[in-house]
Amino acid sequence: MPPLPQSFYNRPTLTVARKLIGARLVRTLDGQKLVGLITETEGYIGEEDLACHAKAGLTPRTAPMYGPPGHAYVYFTYGNHWMLNAVTEREGFPAAVLIRAIWPVEGVEVMSARRDGRDTFGPGKLCQALGIDKALNTVDLTETGAGLWIEAGETVPDSAVTIGPRVGLNNTPEPWLSKPWRFLVKGWKI
Repeated sequence: MPPLPQSFYNRPTLTVARKLIGARLVRTLDGQKLVGLITETEGYIGEEDLACHAKAGLTPRTAPMYGPPGHAYVYFTYGNHWMLNAVTEREGFPAAVLIRAIWPVEGVEVMSARRDGRDTFGPGKLCQALGIDKALNTVDLTETGAGLWIEAGETVPDSAVTIGPRVGLNNTPEPWLSKPWRFLVKGWKI
């Protein structure tokens, strides 16, 4: 199955965040194909979003968010976790979707071993399971060459998706703390 095209990402961030639920996050690692269905996402939109890294403006760290839609924005946080985002909207406008969780469907044993048997429900956990780190920052998710892409997957009905506030925002002020920009599969089985 081909990767999702750039036009998929060149849309409003919250549309992309919802449409990524059920998509297949694919990684080739050491000759093996690892695939997980995306089960949780969060949107981060522009410099005015005080939960978004772009609130600091254009910096070396945030530069990928200002780049072309459909590229990866991978960053390090809390001193030990890599996080994967898909850049959205038009080039020059900083926005991205954080991939927060996956349900492993191919290469399950490899992902489980990389996580010492623990789950992949968390952005740092899925990056560890898939071997995603700084080397993949800015890669084009619409192509397979870098070994990381997103392709169409399962259609998840709206009735199975919960929408609510983003998590882990620490001291983010309102109204940004409570923005319902998180999408999570509930009660849906593959």
